[in-house]
Amino acid sequence: MRLLLDTNVLLWWATEELRLSTSARAAIGDTANWVAVSAASIWELAIRRCATGKLPSADSLAENVAEYGLQALPITQEPAWAAGRLPLHHRDPFDRMLVAQAQLEGLTLVTRDRKLARYQVAILPA
Repeated sequence: MRLLLDTNVLLWWATEELRLSTSARAAIGDTANWVAVSAASIWELAIRRCATGKLPSADSLAENVAEYGLQALPITQEPAWAAGRLPLHHRDPFDRMLVAQAQLEGLTLVTRDRKLARYQVAILPA
């Protein structure tokens, strides 16, 4: 399975919070699966960190994605254009980027955000 983690899911996974569903936790932890983190999530965490002063683990999380067994997924022009053309079912630009990347890369988006199901993207409920 090829997975893309929503930003909240990334935080919950890295901090070992018990908010993740059993199936999501098992899928992310399964070394047979390819699990990615978008640059959009790291960008979102940086903004949250600077704006609120919260998320003290965000700096180390961004620097150590590989240590968590996760793959870094860059933002290129193709998903940037695709995200901009998505219908406005969801107004969060970070989530729209995740949807576009998941669609283009054939990834299953691990999220708890029910609005994202309105897009044609595979979802694993978190």
